[in-house]
Amino acid sequence: MSQIYPNGSKSNNTVYNDTATGIVSKIIQKEKGRYEISITDSSDGRQVVDIIPQGLEHLVSDGESIQFDQPLTSNPNVGGFGQGDVEIVLQDPLRVQGLLFFLGSVILAQIFLVLKKKQFEKVQLAEMNF
Repeated sequence: MSQIYPNGSKSNNTVYNDTATGIVSKIIQKEKGRYEISITDSSDGRQVVDIIPQGLEHLVSDGESIQFDQPLTSNPNVGGFGQGDVEIVLQDPLRVQGLLFFLGSVILAQIFLVLKKKQFEKVQLAEMNF
């Protein structure tokens, strides 16, 4: 799947593929981080220029032999934007123990409130009998 604009051009949120089989003759970095990749077609020797928009990392290098429809850029949708592999940070054990103590005290308070309510209901029932 790739994202395209209504006019048919690709967005910078997709993989750009090679449009010809041949050898990468030069890679030129243009303004604003764009790249022009020139490919010498192996069948007829003509120059094919593929334009890569800004924000994408190209996978090919000068002199590399490439096939038709080979990816020229990495997939920007893998791993998210700017996300690196980092360790998972677990909660501090003291915070977890504090949470368990707090929840235990809330449950205990609720039990005592229910018992007090039952006791009060018994007193009210006894007063009604007089």
